[in-house]
Amino acid sequence: MILPVRTWGHGHHTVLLVHGLMADHRTWRRIGPELAARGHRVIAVDLRGHGAAPAATGRQGHRPEELAQDLVDTLPRGADLALGHSLGALALLLAADRLAPARAVYSDPAWVDLPRDLPALRAAKHASRADLRVLHPRWTQADLDDELDALAKWDPRSADALLACPGLPPAPGRASLVQLADPSRRIGSADAALLRARGYTVRVVPGAGHTIHRDDPEGFTASLEGWILPKPASPAKPAPARTAPAKRTPAQTTPARSDET
Repeated sequence: MILPVRTWGHGHHTVLLVHGLMADHRTWRRIGPELAARGHRVIAVDLRGHGAAPAATGRQGHRPEELAQDLVDTLPRGADLALGHSLGALALLLAADRLAPARAVYSDPAWVDLPRDLPALRAAKHASRADLRVLHPRWTQADLDDELDALAKWDPRSADALLACPGLPPAPGRASLVQLADPSRRIGSADAALLRARGYTVRVVPGAGHTIHRDDPEGFTASLEGWILPKPASPAKPAPARTAPAKRTPAQTTPARSDET
């Protein structure tokens, strides 16, 4: 399936962004422009069953392997960086060798099987603004607006992809960063240590929840330093003009005549 994409910027360094379950490309509404301002060309997809992408047909269409194939069919090969969040990190992991980005970032990835209450996950489609505010107290009103609209378009059958998590991956084929929430319910401390031993860089964003890029956009980008282009320096302010004092002329030094009587 060819997926819809949203792009920001026109730089020569390409970054690919893959959202997680229930969201769409709008989850990156602050991150995309920030990366573009750093000189990146940013491409974000809508996964199948999310946003403007068509829903899958049949149960098999929700497998992680199908999501990965969509990324391969849609995105350019050889990007400078590919970044996936949660379910998007799972799809990216399975597509990485074929997409061949120079570097990969996996943000709080859904790699490890957890007890899943699929009916509850699917019921999230009908969450209210108040529900989202309780779950995500650090999100902005614009984030809540985007999420409510994304949920209305979301195919809840796509949650089935989380039934086939592959477990921790082997040594990476490229420089790879695993970015974790604090705490992460998906990658515990023992798993994080194992990932480091296998060659992954692991960074925790203090205080951030699962959607790190929405909970703490500044902390999210700060944890990517060294993996993305640096923030451009602000132009130096011109020094204030210095005016030489005017020379005093004899006329200026003559006392004023008083007209008082």
